[in-house]
Formats: sequence, structure tokens, C-alpha cells
Amino acid sequence: MFPVNEGDFDRGIRIFAGFALILTGLVVGGNAGLIIAGVGLIPLLTGTIGWCPIYSLFHIDTCGLNKT
Repeated sequence: MFPVNEGDFDRGIRIFAGFALILTGLVVGGNAGLIIAGVGLIPLLTGTIGWCPIYSLFHIDTCGLNKT
């Protein structure tokens, strides 16, 4: 679908940050919690699929040699 432009370390950080934001949003609750959890979906999804649209826009590739 999209070419992978995130390395393993980058993807791991994104997935961890996404889960952390979603859990924080659930703990906070209310509208603020929904916003925090919604923002957490972005790094979780980009880390899961390995493609970042902002990286594509600026021609950034953190894959290094482990390109799949």
C-alpha cells in the first residue's frame, strides 16, 4: 500500500507513545480524555503500518538498511 519509511526503533517509540496517550486519555476521562486518546491513535496507527505521511512530505526515511 504505502512504502515503509519508519525504522524499527521509530516504530517502537510511536507504538509505545500511542498506547501511553490512549491509556492516559482513558484515565483522564471526559472530553479532554477523548481528545488525548484520539491524538494517541495517530502515532499508534503510523507505527503499526510503518508509514508516516509527514515523513513522506519531507522525504524523511528512518529505515536505514532494514528496508522491507
